[in-house]
Amino acid sequence: MMQQQQQQQPMAAMEVGSGEDGGGGGGVVVGSSGIAAYEQPSVRSYDDLFPALPESAQSQGGAGGGGNGMLGGGAGGWNAATRSLRVGTSVITQVFRVPFAERKLDNSDKFGEGESLHSCGNIMKETGAHIEISAGKDQSLTFLVSGKHNEVLEARRKILSNFQTQASKNVSIPKEHHRWILGKKGDKLKELEKLTATKITVPSMNDPSENIVIVGPKEGIEKAEHEIRVTSDEQSKKAFERVDVPKIFHPFVVGAFGENLAAMIAETGARINVPPQSVMKDEIVIAGDKDGVAMAKAKIEAIHEKMKKCCNTVQVEVPKSQHKYVIGPRGSTIAEILRETGVSVEMPPSDSATDTITLRGPHDRLGPALGKVYEKANSVRSTDVQAPSWIHKYIIGRKGASIKEITQNYAKVHVEFNDKESKIKIEGPPEEVEKVHERIDQIARDYVARYTFTEMKVDQKFYKHIIGKSGVNVNRIKDEAGVAINIEESGQIRIEGVREGVEKAQLELEELVCKLENEKERDVIIDQRHYRSIIGTRGENIKEIRERFNQVQISFPGPNDKRDVVKIRGLKNDVDQCYRHMQKVVKELNESSFQIEVPIFKQFHKFIIGKGGANIRKIREETQTKIDLPAEGDTNDVITITGKKENVEEAREKIRKIQDELETIVTEEIVIDPKFYNSLIGSRGKLIHSIMEDCGGVAIKFPSAESRSDKVTIRGPKEDVDRAKQQLLDLASERQLSSYTAEVRAKAQHHKFLIGKSGANIKKLRDATGARIVFPSGQDEDRELITIIGKKEAVLQAKEQLEATIREIDNITESEITVDPKHHKYFVARRGEILHRISDECGGVTISFPRSGVQGDKVVLKGAKDCIEATKLRILEHIADLESMVTLECIIPQQVHRTVMGAKGYKVQGIVAQFDVQIKFPDKSNTDEYTQQLQQQQQQSENEQQMNGDCGEPEDAVVVRQCDVIRITGKEENCRAARQALLDLRPITIDVQVPFDLHRSIIGKNGRDVKELMDAHDVHIVLSPADQEEDRIKITGTPQNTENAREAVLAKVAEIEIDRKERKLKSFALQMEVNPDFHPKIIGKRGAVITKIRADHDVQITFPKRGDPEEHIIKITGYEENTYRARDDIMKIVNELNDLVKEEVNIDPRVHSRLIGTRGRSIRKIMDDFKVDIKFPRSEDANPSLVIITGPEENVLEAKDHLLNLEEEYMQDVSEQEMLNIYRAPPSSQGGDNQHRGGGRDSNGFVVAGGPWEQQAPNTDSVTEFPSFGGRPSEPPQVSPIAGAWGNRR
Repeated sequence: MMQQQQQQQPMAAMEVGSGEDGGGGGGVVVGSSGIAAYEQPSVRSYDDLFPALPESAQSQGGAGGGGNGMLGGGAGGWNAATRSLRVGTSVITQVFRVPFAERKLDNSDKFGEGESLHSCGNIMKETGAHIEISAGKDQSLTFLVSGKHNEVLEARRKILSNFQTQASKNVSIPKEHHRWILGKKGDKLKELEKLTATKITVPSMNDPSENIVIVGPKEGIEKAEHEIRVTSDEQSKKAFERVDVPKIFHPFVVGAFGENLAAMIAETGARINVPPQSVMKDEIVIAGDKDGVAMAKAKIEAIHEKMKKCCNTVQVEVPKSQHKYVIGPRGSTIAEILRETGVSVEMPPSDSATDTITLRGPHDRLGPALGKVYEKANSVRSTDVQAPSWIHKYIIGRKGASIKEITQNYAKVHVEFNDKESKIKIEGPPEEVEKVHERIDQIARDYVARYTFTEMKVDQKFYKHIIGKSGVNVNRIKDEAGVAINIEESGQIRIEGVREGVEKAQLELEELVCKLENEKERDVIIDQRHYRSIIGTRGENIKEIRERFNQVQISFPGPNDKRDVVKIRGLKNDVDQCYRHMQKVVKELNESSFQIEVPIFKQFHKFIIGKGGANIRKIREETQTKIDLPAEGDTNDVITITGKKENVEEAREKIRKIQDELETIVTEEIVIDPKFYNSLIGSRGKLIHSIMEDCGGVAIKFPSAESRSDKVTIRGPKEDVDRAKQQLLDLASERQLSSYTAEVRAKAQHHKFLIGKSGANIKKLRDATGARIVFPSGQDEDRELITIIGKKEAVLQAKEQLEATIREIDNITESEITVDPKHHKYFVARRGEILHRISDECGGVTISFPRSGVQGDKVVLKGAKDCIEATKLRILEHIADLESMVTLECIIPQQVHRTVMGAKGYKVQGIVAQFDVQIKFPDKSNTDEYTQQLQQQQQQSENEQQMNGDCGEPEDAVVVRQCDVIRITGKEENCRAARQALLDLRPITIDVQVPFDLHRSIIGKNGRDVKELMDAHDVHIVLSPADQEEDRIKITGTPQNTENAREAVLAKVAEIEIDRKERKLKSFALQMEVNPDFHPKIIGKRGAVITKIRADHDVQITFPKRGDPEEHIIKITGYEENTYRARDDIMKIVNELNDLVKEEVNIDPRVHSRLIGTRGRSIRKIMDDFKVDIKFPRSEDANPSLVIITGPEENVLEAKDHLLNLEEEYMQDVSEQEMLNIYRAPPSSQGGDNQHRGGGRDSNGFVVAGGPWEQQAPNTDSVTEFPSFGGRPSEPPQVSPIAGAWGNRR
C-alpha cells in the first residue's frame, strides 16, 4: 500500500500542475469522443527530477568551503560543472601478482610456452576478458585483466586456480546460516567466489555437517572466511516473529496508501509483511534485528488493542455496478476515505452477488465516511441504449464522425459499443449521460425504422461466381442498390441498407443463384499428352475454344495433378456443345498419334535423310507425319513414325522404298521346330541379337507362340540373309542332335572324386564320349542327381562309364600307409587343415594319424578303394615336397623392404600364394656383415640388374648385412621363381620431363589427381619444389609400374595442353550495353531466362552490381561464335522491352499487402490478367506509395484503373476498421475514471531542461577555471569552442 501511495503522489502532483498551469501544462484533455487531444509538454528541471545524493551534496559544499579562495572556487566550479557530465564505464582493469613461491610450475623452461599460454587463451574464451601476462626477474607472474566487472572477477578466479598453488580450509558455520551464505539460487555464493578467487563448497541440506570447505590462494581463503563469518554473525543477531491480528484490523495497521506501515518499517528497521486483502490470513510476519522486531511487534499490538476498543461497524447497500466507483483506480478512493475519516471500507468479492459494503472504524467517524461512500457511488451513472449490433457502425459514422458530433460537448462521457450485445453502454456524470442517452436513442430508433437487413442461404460453391472476377459482380450490386453485402464462410450472405436497396439486391442475388443452380458440369477424359496440343502455343487453341463457347468455363488439372479429367462448367446447352467439340478434338488427336517403328539398316539412314535433310523433309510434308531417327552415336537402327494411321503407313513405304532402291533387300523364310525357338533366341535375346549383328544387322522375326508356325523370317541384303540363314539352320541342327538326356545317381560326397582334381576325371570322360555332364549345384534340392546331355550314343556311353566308376567308389575298404613321424606335425598342424583338404579332394576318405605322445609311423585310411589309393598318392606327394624343400637367400637392401612387401604385405602374400613358398624377412636391427657366398644364380641375376636404377656397380662391391638377407623356403624351382619375383619388386626411380608450369595441373585439387596416379600404378611421384622450378618429375616403383606411370603422366600432360588450348578459345569476352532497368527481365524469374541462354550457347553471362559505375555493361564469355549468338538473344529481349511503357501511380501503403495477397497470389493474378509487370516500393524507398506498372500501353492503363478501383474499395474497409477499433470496449473492467485522469499513459510527458547534454565542458585553456600555481602571471582568458557532454553541438 505504501509503495502504491509513493507511486501515485508524484502522479497526482503532475495532474494538478497540468490542470492549473495553462502555459506549461503537459496534461491530456479527453475529447467528447474519447480521443485524447495533446497539449504542449511541460518543461521540468533536471536537478529537480534527478536530485544529487546526500554524499554528493556534502562533497560539493566541502569543496567550496575553505582553502585558497581561487582554488576552492575553481574546484567547486569544476565539481558543479562536471557532476552531471561524469559518465561511468563498464570496462575495468585489474592487476595482480603471483609470487614465485606460490606459483604452479608447468615444467616449461621458456616463458610463453607450455601450458601458460594455452591456459590464458582458454580463460579468455570462457570469460570474454582480455588477459596480459608478464614475468619478473624473480620469476613471479603479473597479470593485467581488462573487461566487464563480472568477466574480470571470473577471469581472476580462474587465473589464480590455474597459476597459483591452492590451499584448503574448513570453516564451521551453524547449519541454519548456510542458506544466507548461498543466497537466492546460490547467487551470493557465486559472487563471493568471484571476489575472492576461491572455490567454496557448502554441504547439502541432507548432510548434517556444518563445515564449509574453501579452496584457493591463501589471501582469497582469508577474505572468503571473513565474509562468511560476517554473514553468520549478522544472522545470529536476527529475529523472526508472527503476530496474529484479525483481518478486519489490517487496514489500520497498514494505513492509507501504506503510510503507517512505511513509517513503522522506517522507524524499527524490521521487515513487516502484511497479507494483501485477497489473502484471507490473520498472521503478520516481522523479521529483522531483535530490537527492531520487538519494537514493531509492540506497535502492531498497540494498534490492534486500540481499534479493538473503539471500532464499530456499519453496512450499507450499494448497487453492484457502482462498486467500482467506490473502490477507485487501484483502490485509491478507499485509501482516501481511510486517510480523511480513519474508517476502513470493506468491499464484497467481485464474484459475490451481494451489494453490501461494510464500514469499520470509530463511532464518530462513521457518518462522514458513509457520506463519502454515497458521494463516490453516485458520481458516475451508467445506462444502456437498446440498438441492434448491426446498426452500431451507422451510429459511429464514417471515421467516427457521427459519434464525435454527439459527444463533442460532453468530455466526461464515455460511449462503448459491443458487437456481441445489442446495446450501447454510456457512462459519465448523470446530467451529461442523460442528454447523450436521449440523443443516441433517437438516432438508433431512426436507423431501425429506415434500415433493414436480410440473410440468404447460398451454397458456397457459388461464391466465386457471385463475387465475380476481382469482385466485379458483388461490387456492381452494392453500388447500384446502395447496400452493404457480407459473404460469410458459413454459407450465409447478409445484405444491409435501406429497405428498397436491400430488396433490390436480394432479388438480383436470387436471380443469379437461380441461374447458377441451372448450370451443368461435365468431365472429359483426355490423355495428358494431348493437353499441350489442346491448349496450344501461349494458350491460343484453348482461347479460341473459350471464345466460341463464351458461357463455358474449361478447367485443366494442375501441373502436379496426374488426372486425365478436364472439367467443363456452364449453361446446360453450352456445356453439351463444348463437350461434343472437345470429344471431336480428342478423337482427331488420337487418330493423328498412331505410331510405328521401322527397322532400317544404319548405313542407309543418311540416304533417307538426304542432303541437308531434303528427303526426310519431303516425306514429312507429303505424309503429314512426324519422323524421328536415332542419334548419330546410337546403335539403334529403328526409325519412329507418328501421325494418322494411313499417313504413317505411307511414310513407312516411302522409307522402305529408298532402302530397297539402294540395295537389293530380300526376305526369306526357313522352317525350324518351335521347341528350339527359346534356345535360339537365348537369354534376353542375346544369342539372336549376336547373329543379327554378325550378319550385317539383318532382321530376324520369329512367329508368336499363339500362331504355332514353324517359319522364321529373315530380311536384309542377300549376302547377309544367306549367312544368317546358314547360322540359324546349323544351330537348329545342333540343338536337335544334342538334345538327348540321361540321369545317373551318386552320393554327394563321391561327386568330387568323380570330377577329379581340377576337373581332370570329368574332362577325360567328356573328351572320350563328347557328352556334357552336369553335376547338381548347391541350390538344387536333389544333390545326388547327375544329368548327361548330348547325342544318344555319347550319352549312353558316358552313362555306362560313370555308373562303373560309381560302383567302384561304393566299395569301402581300410588301408594303412607309413609316414615318418617327423612329418606328422606338418599334416596335423592348424587343426588338420592339410588332412581336411586331402580328404575333400579324395572322396571323403577318413585319415587317422597316431595320437600325440604315441610312438608310431602308421596312418590309417578308410574309404572307397580308389579314393584310398588317391589319398595315398596325395600324402606321398606332400612327403616328397617336404623332403625336397630347400632354403634360398635373396639379398635386397633393407631400406626398400617395406616397398617390396607392399601395403600390409600384400605383395609378398601374393608371391607366397603363387609359388607355395615361405618367405622370411630379417630383423632390421641386425646390421652384422653377411660373409656367406651367394649362390651363382643369385649373383648372375643380381649382376644383370641395378639397384634402384642408380647403381651400376656389381653387387659384389656392396657390403651385405644380415638385415639385407631374405630367406625363401619351398621347392627349389618355386623358391627360384619366388626369389626372381622379389627381385622384380625392387624399386627404381626414373625422371620424366614435364614443364614446371604444368605441375600444378598434374597435382590436381588437394593433390587428388597425383594421388590417383600413384594409387593406380602403385608408384611414388615427387614433383619439383616450388623454389627450384625444375621441369621434371621423379617416379619411384617397380620397373613395370614406373613405365606405366610414365606413360600415364605423359598422357596427362597431352590432355592438359589440349585443355589449355580449349580454355583459351572459350575465354573470348564480349561486352554489350543494356539499360540496367532491363536486367531483371533478361535474368527472368529465378534466373530462368538467363539460365536458358547460358545453356543454349554454352557461355557465361555476368551482370554488374546495382550502383556499379558500369552497371549498364553485360559481359559474355565463351566461344566467339557462341557469344555473338547469346548477344543476339539478349538483344531480342531488349528490343521487346523497349516497346513497353512505364506508368507510376500512387497507392496508399496500407492497402499494399492486401493488393499483393498471400504469397503474392493476388498481384500475380492481376499481372497475368493484364499482361503487365507491377513493382511495389521497398521499405527504404523515399516514396512508400509509388507503384510502377510496366507493359503494353493499353494494358498498363487498364491495370492502373483496376488498381485504383481496388485501392478505393480497400481504403473504405481500412477507414471503417480504424474507427471501429477506437470505439471498442477497453479490456479493463474498471470504470471511466482512467479516461479522465490528466496523467494517463497517453500523455505527451514533459521536457527535461538543464540536463548534462545541454551543459558545457570546462574550458581547459581558461585560467579562471584552471588557475596557475605559484608566481606565474595570470593570462587573460581565452575563448575556445566548447564541446558538450557527447561531443560538439550540431
